[in-house]
Amino acid sequence: MGGEPAGRDAERRDSRAPARPAMRRTERPVYGAIDLGTHNCRMLMATPTDGGLRVVGSFSRIVRLGEDLAATGRLAEEAIARALDALRVCARKMRNAGARRVQGVATEACRRAENCEEFLESVHRRTGLRLEAISDREEAELTLAGCGPLLDTSRRRAIVFDIGGGSTEIMWIAPQEGDRPTIIDSTSIPVGVVTLAENCAGDARATAHYSRYIAGVESDLGAFCARYGIADAVANEHVGMLGTSGTVTTLGAFHLGLGRYDRSRVNGIDVAFDRIRALTTELAAMGLAARAAHPCIGRQRADLVVAGCAILEAICGRWPVGSLRVADRGIREGLLLRMMDHDGFASSRRALNGGTLAPPSG
Repeated sequence: MGGEPAGRDAERRDSRAPARPAMRRTERPVYGAIDLGTHNCRMLMATPTDGGLRVVGSFSRIVRLGEDLAATGRLAEEAIARALDALRVCARKMRNAGARRVQGVATEACRRAENCEEFLESVHRRTGLRLEAISDREEAELTLAGCGPLLDTSRRRAIVFDIGGGSTEIMWIAPQEGDRPTIIDSTSIPVGVVTLAENCAGDARATAHYSRYIAGVESDLGAFCARYGIADAVANEHVGMLGTSGTVTTLGAFHLGLGRYDRSRVNGIDVAFDRIRALTTELAAMGLAARAAHPCIGRQRADLVVAGCAILEAICGRWPVGSLRVADRGIREGLLLRMMDHDGFASSRRALNGGTLAPPSG
C-alpha cells in the first residue's frame, strides 16, 4: 500500500485548527484523526517520534450513526444529533491541543445513506470539521496503514480484516512485496455488528439463527477466497491473519483475563483459534446483563459483541490459519501516519513501511 488513497488529495480532508501560540522548535506538532463509523466516533491525536508516532490524546463515543439505516436508507435525525455531539467534543479537544492538521473520514453508514452529503455539510457548519465519506478500498488502505506494522513478515501472505458496524473489510496482503505491505485485493461485505444485531431477536447466540449467520458470512467470502486460491495457501501454511475491531480487541482482553481494558496489553497478542471458539462461547454464556456490566464491554456494546463473534467465527472457519493476531489500531493511525509522512517526517514513513509505532504516553 502506498501514498494517499487512490484519487484523493490529503489536503481535501483537512480542517485547519484556529490560530494558536507559536510552537517552539523543539516541540513536535500535534496531528488529529477522526474515524466516524456506523457504530463509533473515534478521535486520536499524536505527535511524530523517531519510532513513528506517540499518542497524546484520544476520544471515543458510541453514536450508532447507522441506526435504522437498513430500513430507511437515510441517517436518522437522532443518530445525526448523537454524531454531532461527539464530533463537537473531538473538535474542542483538538482545538485545545493546538492540532496542526486534522483529517476525518466517514465509512459505511455514510457510504450508504441518501442524506450523506447533507450530513457532512451539517458537520462542517456546526463543528468546523471537514469529513469525507471514503470508499471501501480507501478504508482498507487506511486500515492497513495503521495496523500494518503488526504483520508477520515471515509469512508469504496475510489476511487482514476489520469488523465494522455496517460492513466487514477483508484484505489479501503481501507483507513483504516492495517497500511496504501491499494489498493484492480487498473486498467489503455488507455485514457488520450493527447490521447483524438488528437482524437478531435479542441475543444472537440465544437464537436458532446464529449458525445461519456464520454460514451466510462464510458464503459471502467464497468468491474472494476462490479468486486468489486463499484456501490452498492456508492449507500450505503460508498465511497469517491480523484482525482489528471492537470484537477482536474484546476477545483479546478476555483471553488475557483483564478486569479492565488495557490497549498496551492487548495490541499485538496472538490468540489460537481453539481459544477464540472457547471465548465466544464464554461471552454468549454470560448473557446480556453480565456483558453490559463487564468493564471491557459495557452496556452500549453488550448486544453487539456476540454478533461480532459470529462474523469472526465465519472468517476463522473460512480460513483456518490457526491463530489470530489482535490489532488495536487502524484507520486513525493510518490517517495520522499519512499526514506526518506528507509533512516530511521520515520516521512516519518508516512506520508506514512496516516499522514499529511508539507506545502511547501516560
